[in-house]
Amino acid sequence: MPPYSLAIFDFDGTLADSFPWFCSVLNQTARRFGFREVAPNEIDELRALGPREIIARLRVPMWKMPAIALHMRRLSADSRDAVALFPGVEAMLAALTARNITLAIVSSNGEDTIRRALGPAAAHVSHFDCEASLWGKSAKFRAVLKRLDIDRRRAIAIGDEVRDIEAARRAGVASGVVTFGYNTGVSLRARGPDLVFDDYAELVAELTG
Repeated sequence: MPPYSLAIFDFDGTLADSFPWFCSVLNQTARRFGFREVAPNEIDELRALGPREIIARLRVPMWKMPAIALHMRRLSADSRDAVALFPGVEAMLAALTARNITLAIVSSNGEDTIRRALGPAAAHVSHFDCEASLWGKSAKFRAVLKRLDIDRRRAIAIGDEVRDIEAARRAGVASGVVTFGYNTGVSLRARGPDLVFDDYAELVAELTG
């Protein structure tokens, strides 16, 4: 039996290669909402930071965060084909469901945007809980567990950011991270997640036991 019966995936940076797109719209968003723009040579440094550190570094007014998140979701929805899945996503999801691992997606992005990007691969996902706030994923993880009636000890949440690790811990589920998304592998490993995946083959091997 696989060690986990439920895998909850993040979308941007975990299943979709959206970091280049995010960088392309960051400064126009900064001008719109009045926080500091980012120079190209700062990108790698920011990828090593957690969300609170980034917010402080860019001097983002906290009270504007909900409006900023909504703006980013709308930009993502309007971008349509600007963001592609990482190679191997559909095969990875299919391999997990073939081993009777239930799949869910919890994301800050919108469900329609995610379903469109996934295409046929969306058929492998049993549950979507989207439009999470910056620190709202843990509540959504608990909601997924309750809705699917799965013991938290048999669940793992997989993302690509420091905040994904923190959310998994608050929800009492195992944390897994991919090293090819928003935060760097070094910064993610420093937070001590339960599992670290450098590619999807490693992810499938670990989750299916």
